[in-house]
Amino acid sequence: MAKVVKTSFKLNLAAGEATPAPPVGPALGQHGIPIMEFIKEYNAKTADKKGNIIPAVITVYEDRSFSFITKLPPIAAMIKKALKIDKGSGQPNTVKVGKLTLAQIEEIAKEKLEDLNTDSVTAASEIVRGTARSMGVETE
Repeated sequence: MAKVVKTSFKLNLAAGEATPAPPVGPALGQHGIPIMEFIKEYNAKTADKKGNIIPAVITVYEDRSFSFITKLPPIAAMIKKALKIDKGSGQPNTVKVGKLTLAQIEEIAKEKLEDLNTDSVTAASEIVRGTARSMGVETE
């Protein structure tokens, strides 16, 4: 018989470096999930991706067991890594923090394509451009 799903939620965590400190501990504790068990599994699964933010979609079942899947890093994190910047602009309409080339946009779009709700690289590129624009990054 299939397990009954109690809830599902998403956490953005540093790959291979999750700790019981917030936001992990409180998010998992309120659902009765064994925190250290999740942390060990997550760190083992993402150890090869250190230095990235990897979202985990956690599904909690009625019997307090859980399962999770990992996604690719958010587009904003990929843009920051490509441009080697720490954060986006606080005033994206007036203060620009960098410029993405067409090649960088397409590379990010192709890498993130499986997590997006499109199969077209062109549409994925537009999603990347929109995220860049909201961060104060110019695009070609």
